[in-house]
Amino acid sequence: MSEKDKLPEAAKRALAEAEERRKAAQAVTQPKELGGRDGPEPVRYGDWEKNGLAVDF
Repeated sequence: MSEKDKLPEAAKRALAEAEERRKAAQAVTQPKELGGRDGPEPVRYGDWEKNGLAVDF
């Protein structure tokens, strides 16, 4: 008997719902950004530098 078989029915339902949410989240795709920057995401790394000007968030 596996660990999953020992779980109560409510826990099994919760795990199944969570798996469905993960699949739905993966299915959503973002459109490709047109005219965006190359390199690392500036918001993620804390500053934006364009044409020699740097702006710190």
